[in-house]
Amino acid sequence: MHFITTFDPHSFRDTFISYMSAFVFGTLIGAERQYRQRTAGLRTNALVALGAAAFVDLAQHLAGSADAVRVIAYVVSGVGFLGAGVIMKDGANVRGLNTAATLWCSAAVGACSGTDMVAEAGMLTLFIIAGNTLLRPLVRAIDRIPVASQSEEATYSVSVLTDHAHAGQLRDLIVDRLEEARFPVAEVELSDHAQGSIEISATLSSNVLDTDELEKVVNRLEDEQGVTHATWLTEREN
Repeated sequence: MHFITTFDPHSFRDTFISYMSAFVFGTLIGAERQYRQRTAGLRTNALVALGAAAFVDLAQHLAGSADAVRVIAYVVSGVGFLGAGVIMKDGANVRGLNTAATLWCSAAVGACSGTDMVAEAGMLTLFIIAGNTLLRPLVRAIDRIPVASQSEEATYSVSVLTDHAHAGQLRDLIVDRLEEARFPVAEVELSDHAQGSIEISATLSSNVLDTDELEKVVNRLEDEQGVTHATWLTEREN
């Protein structure tokens, strides 16, 4: 048999160590994911690491290090497609990005093991587990920090109610007052409102501004002749 004539105990032992280290490290990464009930858990991460190690080790044994590098590139792109499958978009929310990133890192652990860099694979495993555990309190702490209104991105608009006789004049006045206060206007719309009044809506092109100063401009507009009501609106961006 060809197997008997080509079998090399030293090469087999080397491959076994690569596979075993990839399996163990992938299992450690997956255990943390399984504990947190993530989509890609213990078995998935272990198999991704093991599969990456197998492909890289096979290429290295058959064609040497140069071809192993090319196989690593294919592993990176292939696991990228696998990770895309666990990413789900629900409206404005995107879930699964961290799971996909963990799978990608598990493949890197397997690639290190497949190239006999077992110590590096172990170190990378520690960093991956640390990223998924030790950084969680920091993430929660940052999420609890309130965002200042001056730095929060939003769409701002100024709305004024008037009659048909003053609509044209007030339209130009609103633009002038806003631009004098350094609030550039992106768009102005006139629309019919209740009881025959006209609503003038000016959308600002800046999405980060001083709301106190905007309030002062609106108060001055409300004192103009023909204005029955003036206000400013904001729509927060997700």
